[in-house]
Amino acid sequence: MTKTVDLPTFSSLDELTRLITRRRGLYVRWSRGPESDLPKTSSTDDLTGIELPGLSASPLDLEDWWGERPVRIWVARRLYDYCYLPRVKDPRTRPWVLHGTETARGPDNEPLVTQIEPLGWIADQVIVEASRIITEQPGRWGPLDRDEPPEKPPHP
Repeated sequence: MTKTVDLPTFSSLDELTRLITRRRGLYVRWSRGPESDLPKTSSTDDLTGIELPGLSASPLDLEDWWGERPVRIWVARRLYDYCYLPRVKDPRTRPWVLHGTETARGPDNEPLVTQIEPLGWIADQVIVEASRIITEQPGRWGPLDRDEPPEKPPHP
């Protein structure tokens, strides 16, 4: 297994975008890193505590429906969606890119991946750049932050 200290760092959104246009089966995982994740190669559902059959990750592969839209915006969106995790889970949580095989879906319909090859960390400035790109887009975009509990439904 590649040691975390040996992993390269993707230091620009353009560098990460080039990788995504050249290779399929890529994911971003927000965690403390491969060294803490790979000995067990499974995630745990926060709500139920159930061990899941793979690591939860967000797919980076372009979807056909994206068409000819800018790949940079696709990548920025994929990074922006979970940029809140270090704030709500653990400040040591960092994004890293991996190649893997999807084996199942988790309770939030996220891919669960195995056969993991760590490819590199994503630098903080890439997340800052991705956030800037997304906030400049028209429409209301926001990370998938579930920090706030939903309102209780009214009683009949």
